[in-house]
Amino acid sequence: MTQDKEGFIRATINYSLDNGAPLDYYFYEPNPAIKLNPPGTDPHELNIFNGWSRLNQFSHDKEGFELKPIANSFDQFDDDDAIKNSFYPLIIEFVKMHTQAKRVEVFDHTIRKPMSEDLKDQTDIQRPIVQLAHCDYTPKSAPQRVREVFPIDADRLIQSRIAFFNVWKPLYRTVEEFPLAMCDETTADEEDKLIMELKYSDRTGEIFVFRYSPKHRWYYFPRMTPDQALLLKTYESESKHANSMGHSAFEDPSSPINAPTRESIEVRTMAFF
Repeated sequence: MTQDKEGFIRATINYSLDNGAPLDYYFYEPNPAIKLNPPGTDPHELNIFNGWSRLNQFSHDKEGFELKPIANSFDQFDDDDAIKNSFYPLIIEFVKMHTQAKRVEVFDHTIRKPMSEDLKDQTDIQRPIVQLAHCDYTPKSAPQRVREVFPIDADRLIQSRIAFFNVWKPLYRTVEEFPLAMCDETTADEEDKLIMELKYSDRTGEIFVFRYSPKHRWYYFPRMTPDQALLLKTYESESKHANSMGHSAFEDPSSPINAPTRESIEVRTMAFF
């Protein structure tokens, strides 16, 4: 299949069923007696629009995402210490520049590559591509993350505006498979966002997964290059700004059969205003 002349492709986004049962995801092998309600079991084929023609119209404060140029001098993505020491400062300046935040802190990152879905093969940093309509934080889990990162100053910090931004970019080459799609936040109702608990052996977190709505409008930027980065809003403390923007990798039916493996990095930040 090739890209439609009107600027969209037909592709599948994996939504989650809102059937009243709790949505949980375990990062360990749960008790076999636990009845699981896995996310992503409601796939829908829909239009995913090419965002390049509207590149300068998207805003992280309205649609919840935007794409901007980024310096491409860093190339040590196999070195975790180098990422923290040299790449994190670049990300901090990138987020400050495009959000006007007074202070930005990076609190973790993830390298996304195709890999085993077996939980024992995953690490805190190396994880597989996520084909699930989701957002990384909720009104409960974001302030909790602030408390975990800044236990002494958290009560003071959360009194002011805080936003979480993910910065997503390719590592070394153009993305030709499994691009990232973003759901325009103006088309998603709060009722479309379902809480999913993340069960770790020592703690429980939570994210949003999305139930299907025909109102959702999805965008992507085909063939992103390493000198381009997506700024994604994943939490916002003030209701007048976009918050909790849904996103997902998806299988692009227009990808070449021999497309190189997609490799990307996602850096998570807190922005204080």
